[in-house]
Amino acid sequence: MKIGVLSIQGAVAEHIKLLERCGIHAVLVKDPEVLESTAGLIIPGGESTTIGKLLEQYKMAEPIRKRSTRGNLAVFGTCAGMVLMARDISDGITNQPKLGLMDITVRRNAFGRQRESFETELKFNSFDRPLAGVFIRAPLVEEAGPGVKVLASLPEGTVAVRQGSLLAVSFHPELTDDPRVHSYFVEMCANIKR
Repeated sequence: MKIGVLSIQGAVAEHIKLLERCGIHAVLVKDPEVLESTAGLIIPGGESTTIGKLLEQYKMAEPIRKRSTRGNLAVFGTCAGMVLMARDISDGITNQPKLGLMDITVRRNAFGRQRESFETELKFNSFDRPLAGVFIRAPLVEEAGPGVKVLASLPEGTVAVRQGSLLAVSFHPELTDDPRVHSYFVEMCANIKR
């Protein structure tokens, strides 16, 4: 099974490293042809508007939407990836680029600017012990539809959600040595019908 990491911006190498620790053959995804060979795709953090524009420019947005809608591509977004996966962005710019895959509304930079970045312990409902959440200019889920399962929250609101074969988190699990969130996504990919 191959899992791709969108490699146009963000912590690509860190995601690859954790996937490899999970025993997965990880590939860099920059075009639709490589995407077609994968069971899952990770959309790293970075700048959501830039990534969204590059997805359109590289003709990646529509193939991701189509495969995700058909249910034969699992997608995992971290930080900016969560913003791109959201149906609605409450503080988005005019013509904000997005994939619109998940029935969630997010607010970008909900925890403040770069200097307000922080790390905290998170209870992730599928794990028996907390994990470290690294939050860098992180978004927050303001609303979630009925088919969305909340996986982790902070006092400020929801920071991890799942909807079928879609997973989105506000934080950066790739910036820790803990592979559990990636392992969780690998299990999701294993259930994809190709």
